Amino acid sequence: MSLLDVSSFAAGQWIAPGTGARSIASAITGAPIAQAGNEALDVQAMLDYARSTGGPALRKMTFHGRARMLKALATHLNTHKQALYDLSFDTGATKSDHMIDIDGGISTVFVFASKGRREMPDAHVYLDGDIEQLSRNGSFLGQHICTPLQGVAVHINAFNFPVWGMLEKLAPTLLAGVPAIVKPATATCYVTELAVRLMLDSGLLPDGALQLVSGGLGDMLDHLGIQDIVSFTGSAQTAVKLRSTPVILEKSVRFVAEQDSLNASILGPDATPGTPEFDLFIKEVSREMTTKAGQKCTAIRRIIAPQPQVDAVITALSEKLAKTTIGDPRLDSTGMGALVSGSQKRDVLDKAKILAQEAERVYGDPDSFVVAGADPEKGAFVPPMLFHCADPDRAERIHDTEAFGPVSTVMGYRDLDHAIALANRGEGSLVASVITHDAEVARSVALGSGAFHGRLYFNNRDSMKESTGHGSPLPHMVHGGPGRAGGGEELGGVRGVKHYMQRTAIQGSPDILSTIGEAWVPGGIELPATVHPFTRKFGELELGETMYSDTRTITLDDIETFAHFTGDTFYAHMNDEAAKRNPFFPGRVAHGYLLISFAAGLFVQPDEGPVLANTGLDNLRFMKPVSAGDSIKVRLSVKKKTPRNEDYGEVRWHVTLSNQDDEIAAEYELLTMNAF
Repeated sequence: MSLLDVSSFAAGQWIAPGTGARSIASAITGAPIAQAGNEALDVQAMLDYARSTGGPALRKMTFHGRARMLKALATHLNTHKQALYDLSFDTGATKSDHMIDIDGGISTVFVFASKGRREMPDAHVYLDGDIEQLSRNGSFLGQHICTPLQGVAVHINAFNFPVWGMLEKLAPTLLAGVPAIVKPATATCYVTELAVRLMLDSGLLPDGALQLVSGGLGDMLDHLGIQDIVSFTGSAQTAVKLRSTPVILEKSVRFVAEQDSLNASILGPDATPGTPEFDLFIKEVSREMTTKAGQKCTAIRRIIAPQPQVDAVITALSEKLAKTTIGDPRLDSTGMGALVSGSQKRDVLDKAKILAQEAERVYGDPDSFVVAGADPEKGAFVPPMLFHCADPDRAERIHDTEAFGPVSTVMGYRDLDHAIALANRGEGSLVASVITHDAEVARSVALGSGAFHGRLYFNNRDSMKESTGHGSPLPHMVHGGPGRAGGGEELGGVRGVKHYMQRTAIQGSPDILSTIGEAWVPGGIELPATVHPFTRKFGELELGETMYSDTRTITLDDIETFAHFTGDTFYAHMNDEAAKRNPFFPGRVAHGYLLISFAAGLFVQPDEGPVLANTGLDNLRFMKPVSAGDSIKVRLSVKKKTPRNEDYGEVRWHVTLSNQDDEIAAEYELLTMNAF
């Protein structure tokens, strides 16, 4: 059978394997199925192509433009995912494993596309935080902004998730406006190559936005500069080697790592046999040991249970694992497939021997197990292996050795403080989980162990039906962890996008900040409204467009009518003597919400028009009380415009409510949806 040539995409061209190509074997049969690698790749040309072609093209687009591009890419991949499924079986993954890798990766792109449209502006600059007033009268202000790095992101990915591992880095990178060079692990790069081909063939990406290295990077890292970034997933040993590249150290090239992680799961002291929490714990641990044959960076490696429950955990977990069918991942009956390669199998077995120095293997014999539909000698199959460490306090290797496969160790704890100490012995992980129905147990673990883990996952009978699982990184939440886990933070919504941007403090006048940030800043130039702004469509409104209302005098009858109509008879509005004893009021005052209601009456245009809906108020502050006899007036300014779809967009209005002495009584931001 001829081998599949896994090509690289470099500087706009597909380049077939050449000098230095490596053979890739099927995880199921051990037979060669593909070859990848080419030592003749011009890495400098690739970097130049990304910086000079891909970067400028992406930066011309707004965040919303890039978000729409991501949505289209995810939709395109979704329609072609069966081809990715079919190719992925030879990695040892089952059909359910494909859903985690392929569907999970596509879903991650969809999430970033959505967050780009909803949480980021239709602009080229991301405003990070509020305006800082640096002068008394507000003529000199400060603001933090984020802009795309003007280099290239080099993504070095692990073998276990050839699609998700690429897309979870690629989505925030492209949304930030930075081109990427993707280097998947050679063992599974043939799946990544197909995903890249699908995206490039779609025509949705600008030239230079995405390139692929199938095989080794060569000396690419030696050519990086201050605007570039490396994002790595893999072993701690490799991370140290890459992070120590002289150019990366000398030029302070950003380096994000997600590496070895001895994740733990704690069975709460309340979760005894017979409770829903105990059953949930067994289910979660078993799933994490067998999904992707345990080849997950978030898999549970250390099982921490109350000492009296250790035997029950071992028995229940052994019974659960015994029901898992090991075999050819193409069979519907297979519950766990193979490890990715023969070398990975040898590594897992070697690490299991190290664990056996401090723990007893209580389930799973690698020398005697059944494989359905495949030859266990030729394929990279191993059984789930469960160990028990009777003295975890004196042990060392169970807290520093990760067998990257279906291997986990049970250990007992005396009390909750002991459980926390054992979890922290991993010296940093991506995730630790706690199965408990006691909120105080969860709080104690969060306070005692939060600093050692990138994510804490709590689950019990109340949340188990909708929970996503111990081992499921979500694009909404940070994925990463301190210490041994690498110290990085990927995903996390917009947080993940900011990794590929530079935060800069800008200082200047309100007009300068308005122009840079593409959002009007109070004190900036006002454009007098020639007609009522509520009569103007979304596309017609201009930033800074401002109208001033007529005035309205507040009467005592207004205050009392509002109080009785709403039921809000708080003493500050109804009892003059009591109000005067309050340090905030001169006597009876108008309700804050009465003022907001009257303000709407002063600026709302009642006729049918482009304003479709009022969707809320943000940042409402009451700054000076208004008494009977005072008058109020409103200034309404267009602060920001954000398209939502082809029919309408969100307009953010800055509203100030002033009294007869031009003192600001209230200030807020009004949100409306306006038709195009």
